[in-house]
Amino acid sequence: MRPQPLIAVSDVEASSRWYQYVLGCTSAHGGKEYERLVDGDRLVMQLHHWDVDHHHGPIGDVKSKPYGNGLLLWFEIDDFDAAVARIYELKAPIVMAPHRNPPDGNGGPNHRECWFRDLDGYVVVVASPDGEAGPMPE
Repeated sequence: MRPQPLIAVSDVEASSRWYQYVLGCTSAHGGKEYERLVDGDRLVMQLHHWDVDHHHGPIGDVKSKPYGNGLLLWFEIDDFDAAVARIYELKAPIVMAPHRNPPDGNGGPNHRECWFRDLDGYVVVVASPDGEAGPMPE
């Protein structure tokens, strides 16, 4: 199985540039209506303009906000610190500043996370690889 998330956005080209910068991925399609973002030969995500129905009808209701209510776009990223620096550089609204999960270091993924919002208000999470946070200092 290979997840292929697709989100509706108000500006595909701006969102493409934003996600490419934050995640370090690249464009595999480009355009104002639809985009495929990849990491090497792996599809990372797809972006689709709200107002373009192509052959399948609308992707969602542009009037219903917040977009993605109950959804987190979650990405494990190898260079967590560099990604967080880019997020802050872009002044993305922070939902949860960088933190360890779990905070006490017992169980769980034992990694670091940062939760923030993209250009359309979707909540995005970047996380370091599981185990990356190491043991809790004594």
